[in-house]
Amino acid sequence: MHIDYHTHHERCGHAIGKLEEYIQRGIELGLEQLGLSDHLPLIHVDPAQYYPEMAMPLAELPRYVEECLALKERYRGVIDLRVGLEADYIEGYEEVIRDLLAPYPWDYLIGSVHFLGEWDITDYRQVQGWEGKDVLEVYRRYYEAVSKSAASGLYDIIGHIDVIKRFGYGPVTEEGQAEVRELELGALKAIASSGIAMELNASGLTKPCKEMFPATHVLKQALELGIPLTLGSDAHDPAKLGEGLPEARRQLWETGFRELSVFEGRRRTTVPFEL
Repeated sequence: MHIDYHTHHERCGHAIGKLEEYIQRGIELGLEQLGLSDHLPLIHVDPAQYYPEMAMPLAELPRYVEECLALKERYRGVIDLRVGLEADYIEGYEEVIRDLLAPYPWDYLIGSVHFLGEWDITDYRQVQGWEGKDVLEVYRRYYEAVSKSAASGLYDIIGHIDVIKRFGYGPVTEEGQAEVRELELGALKAIASSGIAMELNASGLTKPCKEMFPATHVLKQALELGIPLTLGSDAHDPAKLGEGLPEARRQLWETGFRELSVFEGRRRTTVPFEL
């Protein structure tokens, strides 16, 4: 089974390519399932006053879903499309998120933590946000938010669980690194308790951290805790669809995973995979 469950397109502002271009590329790659999962519109900051090109405008959300559903039907029998969304977890906005998501027939929802307050820790334009910060305290806040996102009941998949490492910021002392391991494990236990899945996101290979999300030791702990895994390239360009997924599949296999999670109508099933 060849799948890619994490993709973005031009509506989000910081990706390129139309939805159908991703689908056509997925067919070329021989994907059996392709997930369409653009970003939820910004809800806790004023888009006009914030950094540009962060997410699709709110007015585009229904149009996005309509186009996804139409394409799903058009390509039926050629490639299985899944209609999803990467919906930021914003602490204190859980009911707003729930209300925004409720009207639509999603196949799956990815819960990702990008924001700590109004600071997007994954945006290269906001790296200066680390200046003067207690790095370990940022990690504490981040993993607390991940744990709360898992417990919220909003999502089917936790996205790029350790994306906080993206730009290479992290504790340098052994004590700090040991605490990060405990924070990671605490978030994994929250995911396991929630009964939802998480992804192996290959995009970290091309980021400053040069490592997939999550790291190998986190994957091993996820396996031990029985957390189901799915795969995503986090492509922001049709040409990059599936990028890093062969390495991701190999990493999953070497860790001990033999099944992938797939979704339809927000119901998870598992399928076997081979290298």
